[in-house]
Amino acid sequence: MGMAQKHEGTRAPGPCSAGVVERPTYNAAVSKNDITYLVTAGAVVIGLGVYIALILRPAWTSYGRLLERIAAAFLSLYVLAVFIGIGVIGGLAAVYFWG
Repeated sequence: MGMAQKHEGTRAPGPCSAGVVERPTYNAAVSKNDITYLVTAGAVVIGLGVYIALILRPAWTSYGRLLERIAAAFLSLYVLAVFIGIGVIGGLAAVYFWG
């Protein structure tokens, strides 16, 4: 590659560009659906982490016997279902009132 060739993202040599080269531009197209999937995946990961840390772990450690622990973990799934329902209703309300 010679200096005479012009590349995207770089300046042609001239009096004002004394050794200054711009960073190359990357045109990685990210669609709105990709952003939606990324935000949804992040919300799911954070939500499950909060559920495990604040609901499942205390329910599990509150009991000593294995059968009681399993029952407490199973019953905590109802709490998770309620939280998911609240999130869905809140999301639907936001969509309804937003647009």
